Amino acid sequence: MTLSLLPLTVSKKALLSISLLMVGGLAFGVPAPARAQSVRDPQPINAWQVAQNPPNTDDRLAELLQQGRDLVDSGNLAEAVAIYQQAASLEPSNARIFSAIGFLEARQSNYQAAVEAYQQAIALENDNADFYYALGYSRANLQDYAGAAEAYRRSIQLNRDNVEAHVGLGVVLARQEDYAGALEAYREVLRQRPNDVQGHEFIGAVYIQQGQYELAANSLREAARLAPRRGSIQLNLGVALLNLGDTQAGMQALQRAAELEPRNGLIFLQIGDIYRAQGDEAAALQQYRRAVSVQPNLREAHALLGQIYLEREEYVQAIVSYRELVRLAPENADAHYYLGLALKGRRRNSEAISSLQTALGLYQQQDNAEGIARTEEALDAL
Repeated sequence: MTLSLLPLTVSKKALLSISLLMVGGLAFGVPAPARAQSVRDPQPINAWQVAQNPPNTDDRLAELLQQGRDLVDSGNLAEAVAIYQQAASLEPSNARIFSAIGFLEARQSNYQAAVEAYQQAIALENDNADFYYALGYSRANLQDYAGAAEAYRRSIQLNRDNVEAHVGLGVVLARQEDYAGALEAYREVLRQRPNDVQGHEFIGAVYIQQGQYELAANSLREAARLAPRRGSIQLNLGVALLNLGDTQAGMQALQRAAELEPRNGLIFLQIGDIYRAQGDEAAALQQYRRAVSVQPNLREAHALLGQIYLEREEYVQAIVSYRELVRLAPENADAHYYLGLALKGRRRNSEAISSLQTALGLYQQQDNAEGIARTEEALDAL
């Protein structure tokens, strides 16, 4: 059978992205950490280093900047942000201070605050390619892919050689299903760095999205040659080979991925998706359990476990899975809805009504007509 599988899928909804602090692997995220100055420097100190000695600084400003750096060095990022905000109030024309704030907010996953800080930096210094790159990174983490693409493109206009900006652009274009644009971005990466593993891997992933499995396998084999111990490459290669009908080689690649990255729950999630697509629900269930055992906070795995348990009318297990999903994603209306159905299955009607009412409120906030209708129907039945 032909499997219609997305690359690096998590329940077939997630598209390719980058992990390992968003540098180097593939999982669920967006590319490369937001550096305020040199995006190729592995030490993010440049984000605040430039701000240490601005021209004509007074003693108080110098004291704040040194205090901020000391806090960063000790890992107290939130306190460092507060100190840099004081520094910015003393010298509001210093773009690098706002850049440092943006960097530290992004490091703490406060991406909206990071966006605002980088926008201030750009307003003061609008020809800085790194500021736009960092803005793209922050917007992508907010799932503002169109805004991220715009920022990455501006970064590329200012610095054509910024390979990371091309990678970031490719990722967000793929998330918008602009596969032609994503391919062009990744090809530019390879033009600048012919042996770039990510470039070959991402091109292979996009070819899978387009159903061009032979081309995908060729790109991924090259990526595997360059990085034989990267599990995500074997994962994608397995998907491509399975879609080409080479079941044995495809499953071998997936097993290799699991051996290389035994703590990567996304690999077991993908293997589970494949078993499920083949109709082997028991094997899929085993893989999803393995996924949450190595990555307990993997939301997609809990959702899939809950779905299978609910379909099997194994309501206790479904309740456990959906409760965990609600804990991890309290704004997920579907999680509350299906938790309500599982509770109803156990005749725990008062709890079911509470969960369904929460789901209804969230669906109404999202203007999700389908969700509202089915939740109201479930509530009426109770």
